Order: sequence, then structure tokens, then C-alpha cells
Amino acid sequence: MPPEGEIGSEFHWDPAALLGAERGGLPGWLPDRRELFATGCGALTALLRRVRPAGRVHIPSFFCTGVAHVLSQRVRIAWYRHLPDGRGPHWETLRPAEGDMVLAQNLFGREPGEPWRAWMRAHPRIPVIEDHSHDPFGEWSRTSAAAYAVASLRKTLPLPDGGLLWSPRGMPLPAPTGPESHGAHLKLAAMLLKTAWLEGRTVDRDGFRQLQVQGEQELLGSEGPASAFTRAALPALDVTGLRATGERRARELAQALDLPSGGPFRVQLFCRDRAGRDGLLSHLARNGIFAPVHWRQDRTAFWSGDPMAADAADRILTLPVDHRCSSADVRRIAEVTRAFMPVVNAGVA
Repeated sequence: MPPEGEIGSEFHWDPAALLGAERGGLPGWLPDRRELFATGCGALTALLRRVRPAGRVHIPSFFCTGVAHVLSQRVRIAWYRHLPDGRGPHWETLRPAEGDMVLAQNLFGREPGEPWRAWMRAHPRIPVIEDHSHDPFGEWSRTSAAAYAVASLRKTLPLPDGGLLWSPRGMPLPAPTGPESHGAHLKLAAMLLKTAWLEGRTVDRDGFRQLQVQGEQELLGSEGPASAFTRAALPALDVTGLRATGERRARELAQALDLPSGGPFRVQLFCRDRAGRDGLLSHLARNGIFAPVHWRQDRTAFWSGDPMAADAADRILTLPVDHRCSSADVRRIAEVTRAFMPVVNAGVA
């Protein structure tokens, strides 16, 4: 283990995240009619199979390419420009026809919902699916007027799996099909072993990392139900407190780095070029800070076709500050990052 401990990477399991059924669990504004899949991608796939859009599904150009690729194998897709610059969708690039659907996203939890509500009022015949994975229970999701909404819970909560699907308009929903994913069981094993490793016990880090990777591969796109662990833990989980702590830490880090914003979904940095981004990733990892990239776009394989989105994907990384971090962790991330700041372009695309 690094001398100061690891920051980031996959969640471990912390029993302190449980408040009990009386105080924890999903927020009360969610409709009673909702479904809990193993993955958000699986929930989307099952929904599209049920709805059977006659036309295309329009997807933002800066989006998880793995999910987009899975969807492209089941429905015809089109891309519209939405960049991680805080300016929202480029509406002139979103041109759906009768029979199409649109996938909207609250990118990094910082998008306002009103522009999309206005768009839906102007296009009442085009169903919209909102992806709230980066902030499942924020203001936009609470006030959503979309036909459908989905959130991959394991992106923000210490759970091995979980894809929540609901309809703000009360539309019928598909149910999960098949067995639980074996990948969720592998990820849970990795979470428990990582907890022991973080406590200083003799655990092979490479071993539980392999479980995490293998579990994620097996879990990807599962349309089955959430695991028994997730179904049992979620009603007692401190959902509100974890979100609030993560957002507070992200804002602390953004302030320490003189960035314009941080949270709810961690802190994003833009480097001058791909080499600088990859150098910063390596620098952070050498210091026990494991920063993900949301999301890489390989121009030689499946990608959005939007050069501006691909350029942003080449230069972006996410600093892994969330509910697990203490104030000391925030200071450490800031200090390590500042040592490499010449390659950073002030956190803007």
C-alpha cells in the first residue's frame, strides 16, 4: 500500500455508510413504480427493447462509449454535440425525426434541467430518456419531466452494481430478466478485500484488482436484477449524506486548485494535450491517486465522430475526490496535482 493510502479507484465497502431503514435509502420523491437492474446500460437496453423506437436514438457526443456501443448494436443511433464545457447541448445538432428518441445526460452533475424541459415542451412527440448517473438524486432528477430516467448507482454509491430506472411521467417500465450477474459477486468480493487492504491487513492488491476488472467486464450491460447485496443495502444506505459529503469535498478541491467548479461528481481537469493528460495520470498514480478518464474515444474504432468531443476526451481526467476523502486527502490531491499544473489548462475545455 502507498505510505499515505490509496485515493480513488473502485469503492470499498464501509459499514459506516449504513444509516438503517428508518433514515437511509432512496429519496422519497422517487415514484413507487421503479425498477432496479444490475446496470444502467442494461436498464437502457431493456427499455429500448420494450419501447421499440421506429427511428434512431440520439446520443450526446461526449458520453460513455462503452454504453453507446452496446446501444448501437440494438438500435440505430445518431450523435448530437454535447461537450464538457458547461454550455450544455448544441441544440442545432439535435435534429430528431418522428419516431426517434433522445438520450440526455446530466454531465458531471452540473447541467441545469430547465433547458431540457424547454426542449421537451417544444418537441412533445419526441420521448426523452435522461441519464442521471453522475448525480442520481440532485435537483434536475427530482424535478424531471422526461418520459424516462436512468442512473447507474455504482458510479456514486459504494455498491457492486445497480441501475435504477423510473418514469417521471408514469410510463410503463420493463422489469429485469434473468439471473443476477456473476460480475456483481466478483465486484463485491473485491470491495470487501479492498476494505481489509485499506485497514493494513495482508491482502494481495493485484488479486482484488483483478476481481474488480473481471467483475466489471462480466457486469457490463447486464439486464438482470441488482444483486442481493445491493437490494439489501440500498434501503439502509446513507444516500443523502454520501452525496453531500462528496459534493463538499469536490468543492474544497476545486477551491484549492482555483478551478471554477467542483461537484457533485468530483472534479474534472483539462490538460493542454493528450500527452500532458497521460503524464498527469501517471504522476497521480505514482502518488497513490487513481484518476479515471470520462471517457476515452478511439478514433480508429467506435467513436462519436465529433472531433471536438474526441479532443476533449483526449485532454480530460477526473480527480477522484468523493465521500471517501478526508480534508487531508483533499489537500494531498491538491498538492500532488499542483506539482504538475503547468500542463493543466485551468479546468476548461
